[in-house]
Amino acid sequence: MASISLGGKKVEVKDGSSIISACEELGIPFSCKDGVCGTCLIKVIKGEDNLSEPNDKEEAFGLSGKKERLACQCKIKKGEVEIESGY
Repeated sequence: MASISLGGKKVEVKDGSSIISACEELGIPFSCKDGVCGTCLIKVIKGEDNLSEPNDKEEAFGLSGKKERLACQCKIKKGEVEIESGY
């Protein structure tokens, strides 16, 4: 079982699954959930290699690298990921 944490709160997530529900539970805002609006922008503090690789939608949004991600596009592979809200 993997986990996402934000500000001292931690939510467990099934390995290989989307992080949307966990991020919603942690207070990350979502709007379109399709990688277009950027509302769910997160900063990955720790564990970026435990997330799926950035996809075409994230690259089209102008994100390069693994430290800034769209939560609606991420899946967690395993382990722990610590995030901050991008806003």
